[in-house]
Amino acid sequence: MSCAIKVICNNKKAYHNYFISETYEAGIQLVGSEVKSVKSGGVSINDAFIYIKNNEVYLKNAYIKPYEKTSVFSHNELRNRKLLLHDYEIAKLVKQVDVKGFTLVPIKVYLKNGLIKLELGLAKGKKLYDKREVLKQKTINSQLQRELKNC
Repeated sequence: MSCAIKVICNNKKAYHNYFISETYEAGIQLVGSEVKSVKSGGVSINDAFIYIKNNEVYLKNAYIKPYEKTSVFSHNELRNRKLLLHDYEIAKLVKQVDVKGFTLVPIKVYLKNGLIKLELGLAKGKKLYDKREVLKQKTINSQLQRELKNC
């Protein structure tokens, strides 16, 4: 059984601003017009964040464009959306966020076998000097690759 994965939206700032230690796959609780809009690519998670309330995980500030062919009953673009995770995963996330000071960051939205999934990461924030160090390593690696290619 093959897993057909089609990435719809990436949060490019996630790996730039955070050290991602673990990733989780979660379903998103959506209404019908939101599903149509997400499948057509009308979603953005750049300003979104994830929080836990009453042992439930929510996605906040994720923008889903209103579906143009819907009737008067359209959805709110920035509403909070519940993420669907197992209880043991939620308990583990609660422990990591409360005790160790991690935060939850949305990484990408994708289709997996026709279902809309969100990849979320357990992350710690990077300092400015960490970002500079990563940029320095990237430039060194790219120069090395260029040198090897020219030889």
